[in-house]
Amino acid sequence: MFNRDQMFKKDEVLNKDAKPAVNVSGINAAPAAARPPQTEPPKPEPVAKPAPARESEAKGSRLIVGPDIKLKGAEITDCDTLVVEGRVEAAMDSRVIQIAEQGVFNGTAGIDIAEIHGRFEGELTVRKQLVIHATGKVTGKVRYGKLSIEEGGELSGDIGALNGSEPIRRDRPAVAKPATGML
Repeated sequence: MFNRDQMFKKDEVLNKDAKPAVNVSGINAAPAAARPPQTEPPKPEPVAKPAPARESEAKGSRLIVGPDIKLKGAEITDCDTLVVEGRVEAAMDSRVIQIAEQGVFNGTAGIDIAEIHGRFEGELTVRKQLVIHATGKVTGKVRYGKLSIEEGGELSGDIGALNGSEPIRRDRPAVAKPATGML
């Protein structure tokens, strides 16, 4: 067993160049005058980092139409993500649209990914994936790449899947040409 009195003799003075032999809980055995000054490394200033889930969203432009807000007669461009919590009547071409449960979008939209908890009314072209949640309702002319509808979600109107081989036209809707031929 250790004898504390033998380890920490009060009369013993260390040479200034000598290092303390024992460090117990941050307290050196040498008297304060014999100890070299301890300097703590500078602490870096805290840097605010975005949450990992929002990091990808922060890279692009984002427009949030909050509850009780009405945006009418607009053309929304250069918006990577539109979040609709209020009411929007507009035309847009974007990457992502998220319609909250109380949100309503009425108009024309060309979107890569659409996530619908509220209502969409009008012409919707979803190039990649359309997700309609249980509280979501989509009505109108709807074209989609992939479709997912939770139980309770509604989809009605002129509905069709996008053909992977046909190009997506953003300037005007695709129109079928009449068949011509000679008999």
